[in-house]
Amino acid sequence: MNSDTSSLPLQNQWALITGAGRRIGACIARTLHEQGMNIAIHYRGSAKDAEALAKDLNAARADSAITLQADLLDTECLAGLVDKLISQTGRLDLLLNNASTFYPTPLDEVTETHWTDLMGTNLKAPLFLAQAAAPHLRAARGNIINIVDIHAQRPLSKHPVYGPAKAGLAMLTRSLAKDLAPEIRVNGVSPGAILWPEDGMPDNVAQSIIKQIPLHRMGEPGDIARTVLFLVKDAPYITGQIIAVDGGRSVGW
Repeated sequence: MNSDTSSLPLQNQWALITGAGRRIGACIARTLHEQGMNIAIHYRGSAKDAEALAKDLNAARADSAITLQADLLDTECLAGLVDKLISQTGRLDLLLNNASTFYPTPLDEVTETHWTDLMGTNLKAPLFLAQAAAPHLRAARGNIINIVDIHAQRPLSKHPVYGPAKAGLAMLTRSLAKDLAPEIRVNGVSPGAILWPEDGMPDNVAQSIIKQIPLHRMGEPGDIARTVLFLVKDAPYITGQIIAVDGGRSVGW
């Protein structure tokens, strides 16, 4: 076990990362942890993955990770989630809104339940988590980072709810940057083709997407994690910005 954090730039800081047990969220957690940051791993149903990640992080540095369960669609529980974190950590330096739901909702099939789910996870929860976290972030002169999507700007066929939800998150990012300055910086990261959906992607569709990318390849979770790290550690004069990490795809597909 290596518990010496004296040379790490983010030592003693705490991040709350929603949906951090798996995929991109877990990669971000590991990347920030390597730089000395302590991690509160939020999950909804992925308890096994979240606990395994916390175990790994705590093995690398004792008492550097905790897990927190919450359904982000339950707005009334969000303030309690932040309170529970503060009771265990005493501070909060970064709120990273990563948790997301993503699936098609063709216009002739979309329901109010789809609307509630997609808008709730991708837009409503980040707003009310920011509200609950703001006093603690203000005290730490911390950050909010929202994981947006390049389809917040360019519509994705058969996703007339997901796209507007992410577009709303982009505007929320800019709005909070204005309202929470100067104590709190607020930025966004918009992934392109980083991971295919968990239920798979037809090969012809995958190849069509890759052909639209100037760099002619997919990205990887580490590309998102390193951009988050840059915004947290090396960008003290950047706020209200949304960085596309997409291999150039959004330049003009």
